[in-house]
Amino acid sequence: MMNEKTKKESPSVDKWLKEAKNDSAALQEGMYLVHNGTVRQTPKAKVRQGFDDGTLVKGMEFFYDAQKVDAAIAKTHMMDGIFHVRVWLNEGHLELGDDIMYVLIGGDIRPHVIDALQFLVETIKTTCVTEIEKK
Repeated sequence: MMNEKTKKESPSVDKWLKEAKNDSAALQEGMYLVHNGTVRQTPKAKVRQGFDDGTLVKGMEFFYDAQKVDAAIAKTHMMDGIFHVRVWLNEGHLELGDDIMYVLIGGDIRPHVIDALQFLVETIKTTCVTEIEKK
């Protein structure tokens, strides 16, 4: 029998949206955006910088700093027109296709919600997590 850590169960986006829409702030919200990052086979260097060394990703080690994530969520909550922020992050050894993260943003108008989602995902990816691609 393999001694492998049990993977975290991905959240239900339907449940998240239902909870957000039942929140007292929901009457101020006109838009929700969801981000779902997954482990892909194409290396980050190829996708982001166009560098192709011929390798493919077989999995990923993923870790995060919960305090930094909480701080990023708090900053996002302070953005104009943002009333709902929810984040789920996986951790440990992830396989191709596994969920890395879910982010839900609810706010008043499209530009505010798009800006908040971009800010939060970028902040999480650049300052809160460690992603090690396994090739």
